[in-house]
Amino acid sequence: MTSDDSDRQAGHSRSIETHAVLSPELTEAVLALLAEAARSDGQQAVSEQGRLQLRGGEREGVSHLLLTVGGELVGYAQLEDTDPVEAPAAELVVHPAHRGHGHGRALGSALLAASGKRLRVWAHGGHSAARHLAQVLGLTLFRELRQMRRPLAGLDLPEPTLPDGVTVRTFVPGRDDAAWLAVNAAAFAHHPEQGSLTQQDLDDRKAEPWFDPAGFFLAFRGDELVGFHWTKVHAQEQLGEIYVLGVAPAAQGTGLGKALTAVGLRHLAAQALPTAMLYVDADNKAAVAVYEGMGFTTHETDLMYRRRPDRHPPPRHGRPGAAPRYPARHVSVTIDSDGLATLSQ
Repeated sequence: MTSDDSDRQAGHSRSIETHAVLSPELTEAVLALLAEAARSDGQQAVSEQGRLQLRGGEREGVSHLLLTVGGELVGYAQLEDTDPVEAPAAELVVHPAHRGHGHGRALGSALLAASGKRLRVWAHGGHSAARHLAQVLGLTLFRELRQMRRPLAGLDLPEPTLPDGVTVRTFVPGRDDAAWLAVNAAAFAHHPEQGSLTQQDLDDRKAEPWFDPAGFFLAFRGDELVGFHWTKVHAQEQLGEIYVLGVAPAAQGTGLGKALTAVGLRHLAAQALPTAMLYVDADNKAAVAVYEGMGFTTHETDLMYRRRPDRHPPPRHGRPGAAPRYPARHVSVTIDSDGLATLSQ
């Protein structure tokens, strides 16, 4: 546990403590802070994966930084150092009522110190204050991620045409876990965040209120799982998400991905949801074109910044602004020979 009480706001000391595990009381305090920020910003400051990692005890490679002023929790950051190649990834947030006092910069500096000066951070929504903070911390832009949406009302999709010998049924929790984890790892071998999902990660999601096996479709050739389309309903926002879609390497190029996309979208449309959504890297022009051809348009763009050890922050100047926010596991998209972009969050 570490602290830094060198800065003050309205006469109160600022302290940053680092925890490997949060107590139930601290977890609830962080969740309340995240909820207040979401109400103010209109979007989540911490990703689904980050919120899951608040609970359930210690998570390997994950640490929590809590910033308090006069004993009040006003800022939170999460650092995940589990990728063997990439720099540690972080997301952070400052309470809306306490922005503009340097707390975002203080958290960012603490993250840089904890990560050995190598860091990746998302600015969720790409707001100008987050861009300014990234500049102050010496972070440079290197990735853009689009959230794309399309109306589901009036969606006209033909009956999916499955490859010969392939059938589709829904996921059975417990029975299908191991097979799904294996195919997910194979389908996303190029994507460490998604491909490295563990039984614990799957169990975390199955325990969430949104989990519905009726929207989790598995494609089999005989007894072999060859693909899947996991959909997710955001009930409060009335959104249906293409959450994860994957095809086993041996089944790619058969049209299975395209058929599974149709299966999932038809399911979401049947729930009377008005809108479908997905994520795609902006520089994956082929994937963007595929989804634009399906009627999806860009709703918002997230910006990812990073810093390498040889980078030095510029001199401090101006107002530090608000904190950038990082969705710990976002979508990566690749185009297979069907012309379909497979994606994961």
